[in-house]
Amino acid sequence: MPVHLKKLSVGSASFEALQEWQNSRVAAHMPLMHVTRNRPRRADEILAGGSIYWIIKGVMCARQPIIELREVTRADGRPACGIVLAPGLVKVEPTRMRIFQGWRYLDSKDAPRDVMVSQEDGQEMPTAMVAELRELGLL
Repeated sequence: MPVHLKKLSVGSASFEALQEWQNSRVAAHMPLMHVTRNRPRRADEILAGGSIYWIIKGVMCARQPIIELREVTRADGRPACGIVLAPGLVKVEPTRMRIFQGWRYLDSKDAPRDVMVSQEDGQEMPTAMVAELRELGLL
């Protein structure tokens, strides 16, 4: 069973903002890669189908498949790990998360499900609102 990573999307105001930023990188033929200081020790489990789950404003709202862990060098010359991501974000059930630094492992059994169906009128509620209503037991 694959293991996943969860990570704060620092600077993203919304799912759409993260998607727009990533689309601009893909259009410019730049890799979608998150550079981190340490290579995950559970690399084999991550590369067996793991994703990075993005947390925006305290709500886990999207995932993105991880396709490679690449050795890279930071601007200051220190070694690092590049987490290479597949293009395209997948919305997941919005889930409130505590803020943390860096990334954390996320077991498959604890990962939120993908969101497949939108409301009948085609409009979706904001992810933060869905997370809050779910937390209150209203959804």
